[in-house]
This record gives sequence, structure tokens and C-alpha cells, in this order.
Amino acid sequence: MAKERTSIRQMRRIRNIGIIAHIDAGKTTVTERLLFVTGKTHKIGEVHDGEAVMDYLPQEQERGITIMSAVTSMEWRGHDIHLIDTPGHVDFTMEVERSLRVLDGAVVVFDGVSGVQPQSETVWRQADTYKIPRMAFINKLDRMGADFNFAVDTIRSRFSQRPVIMQLPIGTDANFKGVVDLVGMRALVWDTDDPKNTIEQEIPDEMIQAVEQARDELIDAASDFDDGLAEAFLNGEEIDKKLLLKAIRKGTIDGKLVPVYAGSALKNRGIPPLLDAIVDILPSPLDLPPVTGEDPKTHEAISRMPDPQEPLCGLAFKVQLNEDGRRMTFVRLYSGILEEKADVLNVRTGKKEKISRIFLMHAKERSRLKSVSAGHVVALMGPKEINTGDTFTSPDAPILLEPIHSYVPVISQAVEAESNEQREKLLQVLEKLAQEDPTFKYREDEDTGQVVMSGMGELHLDVLTHRLKSDFKLQITTGRPQVLYAETPTTIAVGHGVFHRDTEEMQAHCEVRLQVEPLERGNGIAFEVDNPQIATEQVQIIEESIKDSLNGGVLHGYPIQDCKVTLLNVQGQEGFKMPEAGIKNATMKALMDALTKAEMSVMAPIGSIEVVVPDDFLGQVLGSLQARKGVIHAVDTKDNVVTVRAEAPMENMFGFSTELRSITQGRGTFTMQFDRYDLVSDVHI
Repeated sequence: MAKERTSIRQMRRIRNIGIIAHIDAGKTTVTERLLFVTGKTHKIGEVHDGEAVMDYLPQEQERGITIMSAVTSMEWRGHDIHLIDTPGHVDFTMEVERSLRVLDGAVVVFDGVSGVQPQSETVWRQADTYKIPRMAFINKLDRMGADFNFAVDTIRSRFSQRPVIMQLPIGTDANFKGVVDLVGMRALVWDTDDPKNTIEQEIPDEMIQAVEQARDELIDAASDFDDGLAEAFLNGEEIDKKLLLKAIRKGTIDGKLVPVYAGSALKNRGIPPLLDAIVDILPSPLDLPPVTGEDPKTHEAISRMPDPQEPLCGLAFKVQLNEDGRRMTFVRLYSGILEEKADVLNVRTGKKEKISRIFLMHAKERSRLKSVSAGHVVALMGPKEINTGDTFTSPDAPILLEPIHSYVPVISQAVEAESNEQREKLLQVLEKLAQEDPTFKYREDEDTGQVVMSGMGELHLDVLTHRLKSDFKLQITTGRPQVLYAETPTTIAVGHGVFHRDTEEMQAHCEVRLQVEPLERGNGIAFEVDNPQIATEQVQIIEESIKDSLNGGVLHGYPIQDCKVTLLNVQGQEGFKMPEAGIKNATMKALMDALTKAEMSVMAPIGSIEVVVPDDFLGQVLGSLQARKGVIHAVDTKDNVVTVRAEAPMENMFGFSTELRSITQGRGTFTMQFDRYDLVSDVHI
């Protein structure tokens, strides 16, 4: 057997992981403990004290939440772990999306009291989209009302993957002190404030029966992924620990199993075993399929192996503005080697960019590297036009990877500078912020000259406004947040558009016929070709033109949603050419003709809502939601705490968080995220 290359052996020891969860499940606290246990930090940073290493932005420290995903690297048992700590608040879902796009595995943190929560489901679906192997960490088991089995049951009932319990907690609530490791069959206890100080003990007598049953269930689940393990289990033989871990790892990487671990990050319990699990179970870059994309010229499917000897290929997943105003681009390298001063090709723009610096990141701190090879996550200085979702490659071997999916901002707010000089600076800063954050948009109103910012929610816009004032020293005033509406057709209609030029400079003729029809709510935009004789090049031009045109509606200029466009025919005229500009012009005319006939209606954004309150306040909360035209879908009670799931027009929910604090004496929590656009009876335009 040939000896494995050193570079490949090194890649086997890389783990690119993310910590994802619902807000307040304890993601950042888990990350801080991982950093401390691995020796990356020498002092435990606490979120509630504003001292968390990963929440280094002033606003994160003030608010006690993660706003921007932060990247760090650490070492455990000879493995390099690149870790991204992501936000939990729904307004910053894009930060999770673009992080997951480049990760190989994830640790999903769940609250031991609440189990699966709405944003837990959101991040889980995002991980499903990118087929990311993951494990679960049931956190906060020291809290009153924590229930490990309940939390596992919510995972089992809400998701398709099979949760497999790897540990059982020792003690409950304030008496939670450790876990029983079902693979090694040992008790692990933490009786000091030092999370590194793991004490191995015999399994408590009162837990032996439950432990044996849980271990049999674990081996049974793992046996589906290793015939040797299955045979040994059926024959009643001693189960080899390495063989069991190998089978669990395979099931996890295949996306069938979710290993479940237990602990309390705040009380420093359960962190070393979690690190062991990250190394033993989550995949290296070599365990996953090659990254796939297309040739930018021929559009043929091609791939890159995770190998430093392959041509360079990487994906930019985040652009960040430093305090000095310079751009830093966070990237994942899938193949090849990247060196300082190298020229790379931005495949989207077709332009070369020079890499001036390469950094290994630890939150806001950075260590300079001369070169970096496939499998790593690093930050670059130098590129000026590489944006989120852009592929960069060796200039002589381009491949275009699938871009990162973004979200449509649904809340807008007017912003006004106090002078013309400040206005010019404001527009420059907004342009930089839009490059940094794909869910942030801004525009100048053509009629009023007003500058309008758009984002994912009230908190998102509030954070951006705070940055404009504090980080960029702008004197601005802002208006009341408003929702962004959309339009949709309500009937089927056919449109016809003609472009004709017959001059000395141009002899061109193009006719386009297409049909528009409504789709069910939440289905966005669909495009279909009903005539196979239309040339592929023409179809691509028309599809691009349609998607651009649908951003501006018919009734009030709102974007079109829930609309299917079917291309029926493209026709020229003998002796005349059909240039690209002519095809686009005819397409826009045909689309406008069809939409004008299609009885357009205005839709408002509908928010998916979760309110968690003590049961004493349920009546007042339900009354407030109904007054805002909310539709109640579920009311669940556990240990005198009620969870209300509902939906309502997002415009009606402005100010609800303040009202909730008032009627619940500050004890209620509220999350809302955009669900869909829908027709409502009382849209005020």
C-alpha cells in the first residue's frame, strides 16, 4: 500500500465546524469553554459580563447576543479545528446561512428546558440544505425544569435524522454534575469550576439499568452502518469501542444519525467529551464529496478534489469591514494552495485580484500566514471586488461554485443625513455595509430623494443604525420602520413584446411571447420554457431579463412574488438580427404586457411568531396578538411556561416586544421571522 502524502494526512486532521442554535441556547458560552479547554484562551469569557472573546463587537457586548459570525481556530488531540460561532436571532439568519455553506460539520446546541425551538428548526433546515453532518449538545441541564429525555424527544419528533444518545446525565437541575459515557462505559464528573478537570468514576448503581438499555439502543442504531458490529451485537460479544465509534461516525457523515451529548457550558460540565466527539465523529474535508461547480464558459459540470495538488479553488463566504475601513474577506479553500502576493481569478467578474495578506483568525485577533492549503478557513486582505458567494480560482483553471443563497429584506426605514457632506459619506458607508451584509439593501427614492435602508427586522436595522452613528460617526435621523410589500398575479395572462429597429446603425427585430400565472403562497418565482426550439443562449438572456424585471412591480413598484413565467415563443424577422439588447427589451415589454392583464394584487409580509411567557400572562398575550390580527396555531405548556406559536402581518407587530415586556413584567420573550408574502384585507398603501 502506497504511503499517504503528508498533505493528505494533515487534511485528515482538519475539522471545519459551526456552532448553531436558537437564541439564548448557549452557543457562545459553549464556544468560550471550547477555547478555554483547548488552551486557546487562558480566561473564560462570559457573555453576561460582556467579556466573551467571540462576541467582540461593542454592540454584541452591550446586548449580550451574537450579531456577526466569528471565526476561530484551536487544536485538540493533534487536530486543527476551525470553528464559526453564529448568531441565534432570526434577524441574522444570513450569518448562519453563509457560514453553513462552507462548513463540513456542525454542533447544534439545544436548551435543556425548551428542547427544539423555532430558530433551532430554521438552522436545522439550513444544515439539511447543505447536507451537513451534525451532532447535538443538550445544554443548560443545571437549570430548573431541564429534562434531557424531553429535549431528545423534541429532536426525534421534529427532524428526520435519528438522534442517538451518547451520554446520560448524572443528576438533574442544580444536582447535575456529570455524564455517563455510553461508548466508554464510564462516569465523567466535574466537581470544580475548571472544565478541564474531568474525573472518571464508576457508573452510579442507580443508573446501571438505564445505562445498559441506552447502550443497547446506541449499538442497535450504529449496527446499521457496520456489519461486523451488527454480528458482534447479535452474538452477544464484547463491543469494541473503536468499531462502535467508527459506525456512529459513518452514520453521522451519511446524514442518518445525530449523536446527542449532554452538559452545562455555563457550569463547565461536558466540554472535553464534546471536543473528543468533534474529533472522533465529525468529518474532515476528505470525508465529504468533491466540491462541484460548472465551467464558466461551457457551463459543463466539473469538480475539484479536496487536495492541495489540485488547482486552487475557494469560496468567499463573508466580507467584513475592519475598524480602519479596509475589507477583509473570509474564505474556505476547497483545493490547491494559496500564497501571499498570488493573483487569483474572481470567476464572477472575470477579473484577477491580488492577495496581499493571509490570516488565521481568532475572533478579532489574527495570525499572518505565508501560505495556506486546501481544507482551511482563513481571512484575506487585498481583494477589492470579491464579495459574499464569489468563487476564486487559479487564473488558468476556473470553476464556478454555486453562490450562497440570500434572503429578501422585508423591513425598511428612511435615514436622513444632517448635511450634504454627511449625505455623501452616508451613501459611501451604506455601499460598504451592503457589500458586508447581503441581507442589507439601500436605495435613493427617485421621487423624494430620500435614502431608504432595508433589512431583515427591527433589530437588524437598529444594529445598522447604531453602527452608522458610533462606528462611522454620522449625524443621522431615522424614520419609523415600515414593511416592504410585494405584488402577485391573480389570473393567467399572456403578454407580447416587440423590439424593432431599422436604421443605418441597426437592423434588428425580436418578438417575445410569454405567459404569467399565480403560484401558491411562498413559492417565489418559477421560470419554464414551453418551446424546445428556442436557442439555449436566448433562453438564458430571457430568463435573466425576467428575473431582473420582476424586482419592480406593476401597481406600486413592489417586487413580484409567487409568479410563474412560461416562455412561449421567440421570433425574429428575415434580414434582421436579434441582438441581446433587443431580446431583453422585447422580454421586458412582453412581461409588462402580461402582468398588466393579470389582475395584480398587493401582498404583505407575514411573520412566523413564537412567544414564551409564564402561564399567568397567557390571556394578555393572546389578546395582544389577536388585536394585531395574529392567528394562533399552537399553545404548549410545560412547567408553568407557555409557548405560543402564531403568525401575523409583520407591519402589525411593530412595538410588540415593548408591549410584551410591559404586560409580562419583563419575563416574556418574543421572536419573529419572515415566513411568506400573502394577501391581506387591510393593506394600507
